Amino acid sequence: MRETTDILISGGGVAGLTAACALGTAGFRVICVDPAPPVTSAEDAGADLRTTAFLQPSRSVLEGAGLWSHLAPHAAPLQVMRIIDAGGPTPEARLVTDFDAADISDAPFGWNLPNWLLRREMLARIAELPQVSLRTGLGFARLLTRETEAIVTLSDGSQVAARLVIGADGRESPLREALGIGARSFRYGQKALAFAVTHPHPHRNVSTEVHRSGGPFTLVPLPDRDGSPASAVVWMESGAEVARLAALPVPEFEAEMTARSSGILGPLKLASRRSVWPIISRIADRMSGQRSVLMAEAAHVVPPIGAQGLNMSLADLACLLELVGNHRQDPGLPAVTEAYHRRRHREVQARVTGIDLLNRASMAGAQPLRDLRARALDLLYGARPVRQALMRAGLGVGPKAGSAAGG
Repeated sequence: MRETTDILISGGGVAGLTAACALGTAGFRVICVDPAPPVTSAEDAGADLRTTAFLQPSRSVLEGAGLWSHLAPHAAPLQVMRIIDAGGPTPEARLVTDFDAADISDAPFGWNLPNWLLRREMLARIAELPQVSLRTGLGFARLLTRETEAIVTLSDGSQVAARLVIGADGRESPLREALGIGARSFRYGQKALAFAVTHPHPHRNVSTEVHRSGGPFTLVPLPDRDGSPASAVVWMESGAEVARLAALPVPEFEAEMTARSSGILGPLKLASRRSVWPIISRIADRMSGQRSVLMAEAAHVVPPIGAQGLNMSLADLACLLELVGNHRQDPGLPAVTEAYHRRRHREVQARVTGIDLLNRASMAGAQPLRDLRARALDLLYGARPVRQALMRAGLGVGPKAGSAAGG
């Protein structure tokens, strides 16, 4: 017997779980499937040790999904985004630019949380929503779309008839492949190390990107750990260099990461295991098909610069929520799917292109190129009106983001 639902979501990562919470809270019947159960403890094998910084516009999506009350007690606010150029002959900071949220808003830029904790709290929210069914151990297998419904065959052979199918199933999205939608990829020869550190100097809610070569070294505030200030780190380098760093004994690794950080927070101490992630950019040729839409990494992948990745995904979700809210009886109509593609794809293209350029600039290894990058950063960020305009563009907010966004 074929099961029916309003919306089926392929993918139970952070984006898919957020979509399930948001659409369930909006009153839709939702089934979310994923081949693997979410890992919800930092100590468990397979835990995602990266963190996500939710920027201001994403908070309203989380609030609407009933998630913010679950997440707020664990979140570290981000008041300042600091860019440091350390591309001189030695790795000392030679140019420091601060983007203070107070210049454009009464709220912080955003709030940072570990990815494994996000999954834990999202499962807790789903448990409060009887109209949402999360089914792990099941994956997407096949899709048949009709004018009135989509028939999804799952990996166990069972079938679900849905009005709308959402692909939130990662950069190698099976749903995107089933729809015959291509994707353009940009490769950099980079990988990223993700881990947590403690340090003697407080971070004061400042998120810092240190640029030298190979890619940015990013320190993002976390709540204190065992009485010491703590930060999450994403360290981007060439694949060969990441392999070398990942294999270093802890004392040598701590010395190298402290030097790469320009020592801005004092000696860094490793506070978690090290995980390695590939770095690419990718954008799908389309973000929708018949009775279906793509979101998150199924539609776009970017390097971890400027906290854009998951926030772009939640912008996808915000757009989709508005559209399905106007077509509650049938959320898979072309008035939803086609409008979603038109409204999101051009914006996504612009952001993927911009982040690609920033990443290539951050990789500069030759000294003349690093000096040119420093001069460009100084010219670009030196004027306050320019900084404010860049902050608003990065956050996706208008001329004034008031106190309704945070506190």
